[in-house]
Amino acid sequence: MRVYPDQLHRQLNTLKPCYLLFGDDPWLLNHAKEQLIAAARAQGFEERIQLEQDNSFSWQELANEWNAMSLFASRRIIELHLPQAKPGTEGSAMLQQLLNSQNHDVLLIITGAKLAREQQSSKWFKALDKDGIFVPCTTPETAQFQRWLDGRVQFYRLNLQADARAMLMNLYEGNLLAADQALQLLQLLAATRPISAAELTQYFEDQSRFNVFQLVDALLENRQEKAQHILVQLKAEDTAMPIIHWALQKELTILWQLQSAANARQPLTPIYSKLRIWDKRQPLYQAALSRLSLEAIEEMLSLCSSLELRLKQQGLEDWTGVSHLCLLFDADTHAQLKTFGLN
Repeated sequence: MRVYPDQLHRQLNTLKPCYLLFGDDPWLLNHAKEQLIAAARAQGFEERIQLEQDNSFSWQELANEWNAMSLFASRRIIELHLPQAKPGTEGSAMLQQLLNSQNHDVLLIITGAKLAREQQSSKWFKALDKDGIFVPCTTPETAQFQRWLDGRVQFYRLNLQADARAMLMNLYEGNLLAADQALQLLQLLAATRPISAAELTQYFEDQSRFNVFQLVDALLENRQEKAQHILVQLKAEDTAMPIIHWALQKELTILWQLQSAANARQPLTPIYSKLRIWDKRQPLYQAALSRLSLEAIEEMLSLCSSLELRLKQQGLEDWTGVSHLCLLFDADTHAQLKTFGLN
């Protein structure tokens, strides 16, 4: 059963035999595990065993711990970390076998990296998900991050003014650990008195973290302020320029294929399927296609290629040029720049 991190506390009165904590966000993974451990200890699970699937790990070791009697005559927590979230054939069989035997004195917590769709369709995952709870610990974005932030503000009983909330959103999106630490500091400094954005500037720096995929999504949605902010952060984090070029060229090529088909009055559904663009993401591309003509997309592809060529031939990391390219995802800006001969 899938339960999102903010709802996990409602599922801990009666513990399941197995919990699957997989994702890419360290804060969510750690917070979910802390809640589980606390609930387990309250229900008599006092001994804690920690295992990790590394080069020296044996699946028999897990079986031995599962079947062993506790040294302290208490119930036991077994934590198993799968760094790649891939138990393999032997591990898959072992996990299914142990869950079928159901030792009520053992709570199994499995942690690991974010699961791909095919991993969630595997036999071992379905077997464990059926008897346990899957908690996807993926870093929330935009509206989801705002809800998370509001929840933590309420948890710490802070009185943040609207401009302060907006600033924290901008400073810490994508970095839950730093955001939570900032809120803890505010709790010490301000208690329950109102906190404004002006006061926040005395304490905090921009610690938001982004990746090129979030940049692309912001551009497809034409959220230019967000896109430019992400670009600044990518530069500050020393993101390799070839990665940014690759991401932009890939998306522009996709847009060119879709717009070419639309101009030829061809159905887009087969192309979406061929390009593995699932239903959830199709509105992003449809929004971009409604703004950008085929000619505009071709001009952007040409600029992207020029920027990449200058990087490869001259070693020039033209962040201004990339910022310019991002601005062209807005049709009005594109028209203005073309009028002034800047594209």
